[in-house]
Amino acid sequence: MITERLGEVRRRIQNATVQAGRSPGEVRLLAVTKTHPIETVRAAIGAGLTVLGENRVQEAITKYQGLEGVELHLIGHLQSNKAKLVPGLFSWVESIDALSTAEALSRRLQAAGRSCSVLLQYNSSHEASKSGYADASELLEDADRIAALPGLALRGIMTIGPFVEDARRIAAAFSATRALYEKLRSQRPNDRVDTLSMGMTDDFEIAIAEGSTEVRIGSALFGARA
Repeated sequence: MITERLGEVRRRIQNATVQAGRSPGEVRLLAVTKTHPIETVRAAIGAGLTVLGENRVQEAITKYQGLEGVELHLIGHLQSNKAKLVPGLFSWVESIDALSTAEALSRRLQAAGRSCSVLLQYNSSHEASKSGYADASELLEDADRIAALPGLALRGIMTIGPFVEDARRIAAAFSATRALYEKLRSQRPNDRVDTLSMGMTDDFEIAIAEGSTEVRIGSALFGARA
């Protein structure tokens, strides 16, 4: 079942990429296993998926601790007091939304002799219920400090689109995030800022049209979450 769904998702990603006038292979698939059991994780790995995402640190520990050959991304909010659990478990943290969180993560990575790629989360829909920088200027200001922290490699920006059916509103939020991403890239020309993570099961084709380089897909691959 996962193999069939994976084929369909990859086909849709490729079609959306080509329709946007972009080169096939420009968009990476991040398979999100949050709330799904360890059996789903094993099936995903068996289907060839090795770039996987989880929302909660504690849940990730129970499913991924000791698994080899997996690049695990934290896509949910990271509390500073949970930063100690990141080293050795997550390769990426896509949800940095405050300088203090980045500093806490840097300290823990240094102590463990580890490093981690990070994305800054932008609240492009300006919804109070969502995490992320609400102010683009603050994000760019913090980016300079975060990029200088030991153990962290600043790779780009992540956003979650508005939970609406209006495709124009979704596209506008993604377009604004793309513009912010380009500002970040121009601000740091010597860094490897190469990742714009936006788009999920319900809106990833819109995100690809607006320039996303990574889409986070869960239910289209694994079915409805528990």
